[in-house]
Amino acid sequence: MGSFISSSILLLFLLFPTIIQHAKPAMSLPLSTSSRWIVDEEGRRVKLACVNWVSHLEPVVAEGLSKQPMDMIAKRIVTMGFNCVRFTWPLFLITNDSLASLTVRQSFQRLGLLESIAGIQSNNPSIIDVSLIKAYQAVVSSLGKNDVMVILDNHLSKPGWCCSNFDGNGFFGDQYFNPDLWITGLTRMATLFNGVTNVVGMSLRNELRGPKQNVNDWYRYMQKGAEAVHSANPDVLVILSGLSYDSDLSFIQNRPVQLSFSGKLVFEVHWYGFSDGQAWVTGNPNQVCGRVAKDMMRRSGFLVDQGYPLFVSEYGVDQRGTNVNDNRYLNCFLGVAAELDLDWALWTLVGSYYLREGVIGLNEYYGFLNYNWCETRNSSFIERISALQSPFRGPGLSETKLHKVIFHPSTGLCVIRKSFLDPLRLGPCADSESWSYSSDKTLVVKGTYFCLQADESGTLAKLGIFCSDSNSKWEMIADSKMHLSSKLRNGKSICLDVDSSNAIVTNSCKCISKDNTCDPASQWFKLVDSTRSRSEEQSFLHFDSIFDLRGKGFLSNLMVGSI
Repeated sequence: MGSFISSSILLLFLLFPTIIQHAKPAMSLPLSTSSRWIVDEEGRRVKLACVNWVSHLEPVVAEGLSKQPMDMIAKRIVTMGFNCVRFTWPLFLITNDSLASLTVRQSFQRLGLLESIAGIQSNNPSIIDVSLIKAYQAVVSSLGKNDVMVILDNHLSKPGWCCSNFDGNGFFGDQYFNPDLWITGLTRMATLFNGVTNVVGMSLRNELRGPKQNVNDWYRYMQKGAEAVHSANPDVLVILSGLSYDSDLSFIQNRPVQLSFSGKLVFEVHWYGFSDGQAWVTGNPNQVCGRVAKDMMRRSGFLVDQGYPLFVSEYGVDQRGTNVNDNRYLNCFLGVAAELDLDWALWTLVGSYYLREGVIGLNEYYGFLNYNWCETRNSSFIERISALQSPFRGPGLSETKLHKVIFHPSTGLCVIRKSFLDPLRLGPCADSESWSYSSDKTLVVKGTYFCLQADESGTLAKLGIFCSDSNSKWEMIADSKMHLSSKLRNGKSICLDVDSSNAIVTNSCKCISKDNTCDPASQWFKLVDSTRSRSEEQSFLHFDSIFDLRGKGFLSNLMVGSI
């Protein structure tokens, strides 16, 4: 018996080498770029996992300060896993003297927002009688005290809701968009926050759009704006948006931006479900995802291959979870964002607005926080994005050798296995198995001989050591490239799926045809490149189970090729 145990333990250490967890290093600011990655001063990847905080509407005060103390909001941002805020501001805040000289109280008084004044007096009394720009600075300072990075986003010129083609804020030369004044404003803002360590980037302009937009003026002014910001504050990342509501950067492919500096340039893009109308409801989700993802790569995603960081500075959904169009889009978006390991900023932190489009106290259903800013609107959404709040790979993050994780966008979880006595299931991506995906389309647990296998439709997926049969080959099929499909020995095609207990099973493939009534979410997976180690210091075999292996047929199962 002792000999059996010793041999088993030796076999297990050979097949399943222990993975050592490395302590997560603290980032060292300022940030810069290294090829397609954003890195700290030590050259380590820093992934921007941001949330948008709105401060560009008519009051020109960060939303929510009548509901909660700013420090409590900052702390909540941290507890929700975000490391960064994209903090919006209107150009006139820094260029219009009559606006800039207003105190917070005066700004709300002129709009008749007396209830908001009382709320700020109660929750944030220190800012009620300071100027609007000092109130903006105070929020940045509060975020800094809580180790939250800030990207200053010039959202528009005239305070108000954004955006339309004809609001006068869309493109250079529009009614409220004087290019020279814009350069002045950027310079002043960059200078004001020079030396403020947690201000790590400046987004030069949000969602350029409208009938005047053209590529030549884009280069002329965006390059000038970038130079002005860098000259005034060489520490910050300079973030450039594209055309057509920040959906199109395709022109960069054949005409690079020409700047006098390097190591600071980042591009940003926006991606929403409603950008494609109701296509996610009226079309087949596989086909829509394939088309939209391909279009995104053509219009902006190519930049990562050209060696530029790409920041999805706005994406988001109705947090109530009842919008089918948003729900289907989100599954596709999260799959692409994980595969490319993109930096991003969720729209939005805001639970409600002081005043939006003439409505006082408007409820923001895209808001991560609820109406009173005291709780999350949808706690399950945090779980879905948590895996994407940490980098999968990048400079300085080679904790283990490059491998694949099997990511499930619908849940935000990855395929894990607690031990050989437990089935494969979904769990935190920090505990994910490391897989290799070979040229013959075999998925093998890295460092072992065990491959993923299909048995029969409706049964648990399994691991085995005889990996040459068709049921051990897995292809990414459908237009979405998110179905992992295998062929059983009888020739029937099946797909990896998840059952109600989060166990990994195989079933008939969903929604491959043009049917628009079905939802393939449970069968959508992405093979994501990763170099991060598991959170546990041990392999996926728990050693308290070793002594039970003989009685449970471990060796006999090993000999017949499945466990």
